[in-house]
Amino acid sequence: MSTGRTEDVIWLRPEQASVGRPAERSRAEITAAAVDLADREGLDAVSMRRLAGELGTGAASLYRYLATRDDLLDLMTDATAAEYALAPPSGDWLADLVEVGRQARAIMRRHPWLPALVAARPTLGPNGAGLLEHVLAVLADHPAAAATKLEAFAMLNAVATALMQHELGGGEAAQQRQAAYLWHLAQQGEHPHLAELVGRLAPAAGPTDRADDILARVLRGILEAGPAH
Repeated sequence: MSTGRTEDVIWLRPEQASVGRPAERSRAEITAAAVDLADREGLDAVSMRRLAGELGTGAASLYRYLATRDDLLDLMTDATAAEYALAPPSGDWLADLVEVGRQARAIMRRHPWLPALVAARPTLGPNGAGLLEHVLAVLADHPAAAATKLEAFAMLNAVATALMQHELGGGEAAQQRQAAYLWHLAQQGEHPHLAELVGRLAPAAGPTDRADDILARVLRGILEAGPAH
């Protein structure tokens, strides 16, 4: 079933417009230059004009390859998915998916602009499809329904993205500030349930262990739950 127009999907369009001079650059070269620029200066620096300057060409020439800046953003997001090093399924589906999440966070750490872009503009291109194929291979023998497996893939990406947005937004320092304020509120006597919670909190695990644990609990909740009623 079709869910959109073919011309709206960058990977379903020709590499170059049918009119104009022969191609001087490939999409891969343009995308790599855009990713490098975003890594150095942030996503706001990535305009067609600025990218053309990086490539030593005119901005108008880029429109022979890309219809809009949104095309470029989709290409950039998908390009980062080529950085996964995916081993064959081990037979332990949870460990394999947590490892995907761990690699997702490492990729986002290398590209600090990526979490916000994924959150605002999720996309699935050739490299992302390869990642989805890996997740489905890991879950091939799992009894969950096909739709549930797709939900697990979506939540894996969403949780990894949210965790990295937290880390890049202040991480441990921000959490410590928040904890100090919660402790202050707990001492005032006006929030008894909060006071009980704060008093029972265990010492925090390391950030990597905590992130892995959060992702594992989310995935178990999705994939091990019974049918919804």
